[in-house]
Amino acid sequence: MSHWDDIAEHITNNTGTAFEITNQDSISGGCISSAFMITNGAEKYFVKLNQHNKADMFKAEFQGLNELYKTHTIHTPQPVCTGVTGDQCYLVLEFLEMGSASHAGHKILGQKLAALHLTTREQFGWNINNTIGSVPQINDPSSNWIEFWKNQRLGFQLDYARKTGQGGQIIERGYQLCESLEYFFTDYTPDASLLHGDLWAGNYAFLKNGDPVVFDPATYYGDREADIAMTELFGGFSPEFYAEYNHCYPLDPGYKTRKTLYNLYHILNHMNMFGGGYRSQAEHMIDSLLSEIN
Repeated sequence: MSHWDDIAEHITNNTGTAFEITNQDSISGGCISSAFMITNGAEKYFVKLNQHNKADMFKAEFQGLNELYKTHTIHTPQPVCTGVTGDQCYLVLEFLEMGSASHAGHKILGQKLAALHLTTREQFGWNINNTIGSVPQINDPSSNWIEFWKNQRLGFQLDYARKTGQGGQIIERGYQLCESLEYFFTDYTPDASLLHGDLWAGNYAFLKNGDPVVFDPATYYGDREADIAMTELFGGFSPEFYAEYNHCYPLDPGYKTRKTLYNLYHILNHMNMFGGGYRSQAEHMIDSLLSEIN
């Protein structure tokens, strides 16, 4: 039995409808996993494949998509099943037909992201760890957002960099920043909002009916500003999106400074994954944040 047969059987068991693959087409665009569209001539599914030792990554993504999906706010592909077959692991999702962007679609994206962020709970973090890119993301629940960001976000990335041989001033000054995070929260107390967690332009699109859809999450509960900050990091979000989000759920004035604090996490993560110019960018961000304090 091939791995495609195993996947088809798992789909059959989870949906209650017999599914036999008649065709599978490779889909480009993924940088961590291989992606395919599979069909029986009637139904279609989206499948991610990776090495079997990445099974926990797919399990976490499966649960993250479920966490987003069950809010009935912003559209996400419904997860179908995940598992291991031979030397590969897989994640099967609803296959969505994508369309083109519009001004109205970007406004709806802002509305629905605000609705997602209004989904809150008492503690920051989540019930499981997941990944941000290919790097572990620790989500141990905490009632203290500053400690959470210090230890499980910035501190984790700095520790990871040091363990993988990246020393020097960036580590030293990064730890110095971690000890001063209270400065950025003197008159601001965030709620524990449900976050996408990796919200850059490559992780959203629009369906054929114009509705926005998000995917590839790094889900956890945290300050909603962290999601908004990442939308600004690499660009690709329209003025209509920001205007509508702020209309539905206005941002605190201190966001303008804290967005650098939140995006530092992603730049440190990119430094740890790819190196290159991300190190100098992280150093500049750390120096900028420390200058706000001193």
